[in-house]
Order: sequence, then structure tokens, then C-alpha cells
Amino acid sequence: MRKIKKKLIMRKRFEEQFKIGLKPISKTYVLLKSRDDVPALVKSLLEIFNTPKYNERIFSILEDKLMKGKKRTGRNGLNLWQIFVLAQFRLALNIDYDRLHFMANSDSTLRQLLGIETETGFERIELDYQRILDNVHLLDDITLREINEIIVEFGHGVFKKKEEEALSLKTDSYVVESNVHFPTDYSLLWDSSRKAINTIDRFTRKYPSIEGWRKSYDWFKSLKNLSRALGKASSSGGKNKAERENYAARQYLVKSKALRNKINNSKNGFLIKDIEDLANIIALEHFIVLMDKHIDLVDRRLIKGEEIPHEEKLFSIFEQYTEWITKGKQRPNVELGKKLAITTDQFGLIVDYYIMEHEADSGIVTILAERILQKYKVNIWSFDKGFWHKDNKALLQTQVENVIMPKKGKLNKLESEEEHEPLFKKSRNKHSAIESNINELEHRGLNKCPDKGYHGFKRYIGIGIVAYNLHRIGKQLIKIELAKKQEDLKKILKRAA
Repeated sequence: MRKIKKKLIMRKRFEEQFKIGLKPISKTYVLLKSRDDVPALVKSLLEIFNTPKYNERIFSILEDKLMKGKKRTGRNGLNLWQIFVLAQFRLALNIDYDRLHFMANSDSTLRQLLGIETETGFERIELDYQRILDNVHLLDDITLREINEIIVEFGHGVFKKKEEEALSLKTDSYVVESNVHFPTDYSLLWDSSRKAINTIDRFTRKYPSIEGWRKSYDWFKSLKNLSRALGKASSSGGKNKAERENYAARQYLVKSKALRNKINNSKNGFLIKDIEDLANIIALEHFIVLMDKHIDLVDRRLIKGEEIPHEEKLFSIFEQYTEWITKGKQRPNVELGKKLAITTDQFGLIVDYYIMEHEADSGIVTILAERILQKYKVNIWSFDKGFWHKDNKALLQTQVENVIMPKKGKLNKLESEEEHEPLFKKSRNKHSAIESNINELEHRGLNKCPDKGYHGFKRYIGIGIVAYNLHRIGKQLIKIELAKKQEDLKKILKRAA
């Protein structure tokens, strides 16, 4: 019997073997005179695809992340170029995966850029929703940071007139919100309880022999009604509010403790026959811990009248990295998410971004200096007052010629003279341009992260930063090409005259 050789399959950079009927990626049409976001993104992506200096390095980074340690056999997935393009389209256009799936199967420009658009009469290639989702989720924050450095280098090659030109940097921070509801201890207790009930329901559906949980929906409904009653008592006014709130809290706690005790008494009887059962047991234990925590918080705050320390509070049982951030603004006065510090140059490119972990603006300047000054030559670096500290300014002045860092509080004579110098005033006025960069980031999706988990949050921000830079570079490339065409037309007309 002849031995059949197993075909080696691996994830490719892009489809190098041209197939009859497929439209070539390099010939993707770019509509130059358009105010839409797509042409600028397509223009920059095509420039990268056609420039080995950049695409080789980007593909190497993606290969190291997506293919390292994996077997060279198996199912053929999306190629590296397709993953990269799909990720950028999602954030550059601020669309969800449903719209991205639709565009990947209907928009001819995107399909040709992906290398799947066919001529009329040839078999049509389509991408599944789950395939797009799973492949884009393979990217991570570290990979995207490395790619962004290459994109920034690419952008400087487009914008800079002289390669050795020093950068003028601006740094500011804003809040990227998590996809969470407004937290209260009793609403988080309800979240923990319902998720525990949902986990038990998965067991009872799989193993109908489990007893004692036939009326799980009654538990669900009762706890929801009691949570709503407590919320109504807390938010309403009128006479005897404290008594009504106390009564509602006691009722809610009695039911919550009864559920917690019932789960603890019966969880040992749940069968564990496979990995799914083990995962469900781990999840159930997790929700029991959260129930205990919020039963304690509700009891201490509403029954005993304690003031809960901020560090003991949790702001979401799902996105537990979420911080309660007060930036001193009137609207919104509170934001739930993570602070993101971005540093832009004079061309509007984001050269660095930093996700802050319970840190003040003034506490990250040293970290930013270590990351940025070893890579770039900086002539001017401006901040707002939130970043000021005498040690921060002294550190930067050893390596940056002009540090624009307004002081908090009262100025002495020397500081007053410094802040009234023409260069300081001009640079401080120019610093406000970073607000427009932040506004554009928010319109490209980096106002609120829909992805789940801290890993997804960091990935979402990384893709958004890269997509922003690519779009900005693409706009400049289109501007240069239109100017060149205009110049060529003038020469033709001059010769004709």
C-alpha cells in the first residue's frame, strides 16, 4: 500500500502564488478625492504591503507571535496580512465584528486588499464571522507595541523633510472606559448571585439527576426583585428613607445568604466528568467568593452604617481591572475604566502610549522618559500641570532642550519669568493640539472598550493606536499624491501653451 505523505500547512504571510481569477492586492484602487476614512487607511496599508523595508519587519513580528512553537501541520487559517488588515479596519472605522464580517464579504475594496476578491465567473471566497473574531483575537498588546514602532518609523519617513529632524512631543492622558454598568455594592451582589445561578443551571441541564435546584428561576426572580427594591429605596427620598432602606437591605441580605448557604451545601454533589465541568466548578467558586464579599459590603454600609474604604471596593465582577476615576471635570465627574497616556509628535503621530495602573499623571513621567528618549531625539516636550513635579522637570531637562511643564500652585519669580518666555507660551498654546488627537482616538473607538477582559482591553487599545497612525499617514500620502498630480498637470498645460 502506498504511503500518503501528509501535506505541510502553515500560516502564510500572504498568498504569494497568484491564482487565476483573484484580483491582486497591489492593484487595489484608492479613491483619492474622498472624505471617508477608508481611502486613507487603504493607501497606507498598500504602501506597507508594497514596501519590503516595513512589511518584512511587521510580518516577522506577527510570525513570532502567531506561529512560534506551533506545528507546521493543521488547518490553514487566515494569513498574516489578512489578520493585520481586518484588525486595522475594525478600529479605524470604529465598527463591531458584525459590520467587519459584512464588509469582508461585500466591500470590494476591503476584499481585494485581503486578497480574496475574484473576477466575475470565478468561485467566490467568503470569511466566517467566528474565523475573523478568533484570528484578530490572536494579537496582543506586546505585539502591537512593536508594530506601532515600525508604523511610526514609516510615518516619519512620510512626514519628515530631514531624517535627523528632532521631535516636538506632547503628552496627555484621558480615560478609556470599560464596558460596565454603574456599580453599587447591591447591584454587584446581584451580578454575583445571578452568575452563580446560571453556572448551576449549566450543571442541571447536563446532569438532570442533580436535585434541589428545580426552582432556580424562583431564586433568580426573587433576588432580582429584592435588588430593585433596595435600589429604589436608596435612590428615592421622602420620610423614613433610612428605615425603608434598612428594611430592604435586610430582606435582600437574608435571601442572598440563603442562596450562598444552599450553594455551599450542594456544590460538592456536582459531577466533574470533563474539562467543562471543572471550568464550571472553578467559575462557581469564584462567584461564591464575590457573593461573600458583597454580602459583607452591603451589610457594613447599609446595616452597620460604615464608610467602606475605596481600596476594598470592586467596580465590576466581570472587568475587575476597572478603576473609579475622578479627573475633576463637571461632565462626566466620574469615569469607569483605565487612564491612557499618549505622547504625540509634531505630525500628530502617537509615538508612545501607556496604560496607567492606579497611577497619577506626575508618577509616570520617569517611565515615559525611559521608554521614549532612548528611541527618539526630542527637542521640545510639553505637558499640562497634572504632570508637574520638580524631580520630573529636573530629570527631563538633562536630556531635552526645552521642557514645557507648567507648575502647579504659586510661581516664584524665576518660574514666572520662565513661563512668560515666548517659546514657553507658544509651546504651551500648541500643547492643546493633543486634545484633537484624543478626540480623534475616541471617534475611532478608544472612548469605550467593548472587548472582554484586561487582555482584550489592552489589545483593543493597541489596535486603535496603530489604526489611528495608519489613517493619519494615509491622509498625508494621499495629499502628497494629489499635489504631485496637480504639479504634473501644470507642467503639461505649460508645455501645451
